[in-house]
Amino acid sequence: MKPVNKKMRRLTILSLLAVLFASLLSSCGSDAGSSNEEDGRVTIKFWTIALQPTFNDYFNNLISEYQKNHPGVTVEWSDYPYDAISNKLLTGIASGNVPDVVNLNTEFANQMASKGALADLTPYLSDEERQSYFDGIFNSTVLDSKPYALPWYTGTEVLYMNTRLVKQAGLDPTKPPKTRDELNEWARAIKAKTGASGYALTFAARLFPVEGIPILNEDKTAAAFNTPQALQMIQHMQQLIQQGVLVGEDANFDKQIQYYSSEQTAFEIAGPTFINFIKTAAPDVYQNTIAVPLPTGKADVRLSNTMNLVVPAKSGKLEQAAEFAKFITDATNQTSFAKAANTLPSTKASIKDAYFTENNNSLEAQAKVASAESLDKAVDYMVGVPNAGDINSAIAVQLQEIFLNGKDPQQGLSMAEQEVNQILKQ
Repeated sequence: MKPVNKKMRRLTILSLLAVLFASLLSSCGSDAGSSNEEDGRVTIKFWTIALQPTFNDYFNNLISEYQKNHPGVTVEWSDYPYDAISNKLLTGIASGNVPDVVNLNTEFANQMASKGALADLTPYLSDEERQSYFDGIFNSTVLDSKPYALPWYTGTEVLYMNTRLVKQAGLDPTKPPKTRDELNEWARAIKAKTGASGYALTFAARLFPVEGIPILNEDKTAAAFNTPQALQMIQHMQQLIQQGVLVGEDANFDKQIQYYSSEQTAFEIAGPTFINFIKTAAPDVYQNTIAVPLPTGKADVRLSNTMNLVVPAKSGKLEQAAEFAKFITDATNQTSFAKAANTLPSTKASIKDAYFTENNNSLEAQAKVASAESLDKAVDYMVGVPNAGDINSAIAVQLQEIFLNGKDPQQGLSMAEQEVNQILKQ
């Protein structure tokens, strides 16, 4: 598949959002998304992202079950590539040809909700249903106290550690660090006793919310990260890099695997896909690796990456669409899909299932259990504006200048702030 030009894709989405906003203003409460058929039958258009053909049997069976229990309801399931669904949804809403239930990530769901393109689900959710999801994940798509999405499948990172290096440094891997400060102290001890660095990172905007530093202000009109707390965090990281405690490189995932597999680092912060890479690249290191819940920063959160179900505001079947979305994301169906897809559920009851608690001490089982245990502190990272990619890039460039090229931290923060504010004005 030919790669998508990211800049062009962002420009296209921004243009379509402008058209969408104008369309919503002009239609003000219209039910252009089609209403129920005259004979009482209802067709729900259900769109997902990159699930066909792998999960055809799973969803066909699930849809059949729903239709059997809801006479007169027909569900039409369509699946689109990740890069296509945003444009297709925006053009569909602008033209009035809308689906009824759509699979979106948290970033795009928030952008759509802020433009008035998604239905407020408050009338269709009981308190018990709201509370069935993990609070941090559910609240990631709540704007002005109104829920605009139902969390579906998700993922979190865990901490992988090389027990050989940890023990060599005189540390006890059965009592792992709980906070980022403790993790950095462990990394310092490992550097002193073994010569290996603690871990490698990608220098990205995600570093801020982990420490409780917001990227934008509440109304998302200006940068909010140029603070004394942010400066202190960056200066501390700068010292750790200069001391070799952290790797002095903006390391992508492939590079992080190389460092860990060659025992140049003792820790890796990653999701479950890391396991197969390390198992292949360095079987001996794999045998010495364990997985534990990721230590938290000052915000006491763990960043998740969630897929949600939303109902477009212009759907003419809001109640029926919300009912179907609740069915797909209830605890029973989230548990079964998590097992089928090797993902994590966003419902509290699901992780009580033995699948998420049993640990046979394999690295795979440890990572699964550690991930499930992390969900109570999970929140989705998102900026919540259409040009989020440009904002993330602007911050990343200045962090690279600070950590790799010795730029003054305050100057870098101020430059990033100026660039983000300029982006927000576009």
